[in-house]
Amino acid sequence: MNKVILMGRLTRDPEVRYSQAAEPLAIARYTLAVDRRFQRRDNSGNEQTADFISCVAFGRNGEFAEKYLKQGTKIAITGRIQTGSYTNRDGQKVYTTDVVVEEQEFAESKAASAEHAANFAPADRPSPSNAVSDGFMNIPDGIDEELPFN
Repeated sequence: MNKVILMGRLTRDPEVRYSQAAEPLAIARYTLAVDRRFQRRDNSGNEQTADFISCVAFGRNGEFAEKYLKQGTKIAITGRIQTGSYTNRDGQKVYTTDVVVEEQEFAESKAASAEHAANFAPADRPSPSNAVSDGFMNIPDGIDEELPFN
């Protein structure tokens, strides 16, 4: 069985092309950043907390991606893994692995998506009034028992 279920955010707007057939077919390519449950250090000592999965959507799924998906959108997809290879211009064989999207749907509300986009706005925007100079929000004293961790 070849079945994949992923939830993540688009790293950029989908790249959409149409086939040259008599009835053009939409082909959308995008990359999902999927958070890991556990962090892993790479060779340079940096912590890698997400995997970047290449996805391709055909037909109506491709048209949906073109119309509704954009960078930062959180979606859930199901599909199958497809591997392939080609020879590049330098004559080297390149191997590919993609998830062929069979279903895709939004994983958060439009309001939550807009809030996420606002949180990752450029640095020249004013910071929230309840943030201190180190960038962290002040937590009032006396609410320890309300926090889900200690």
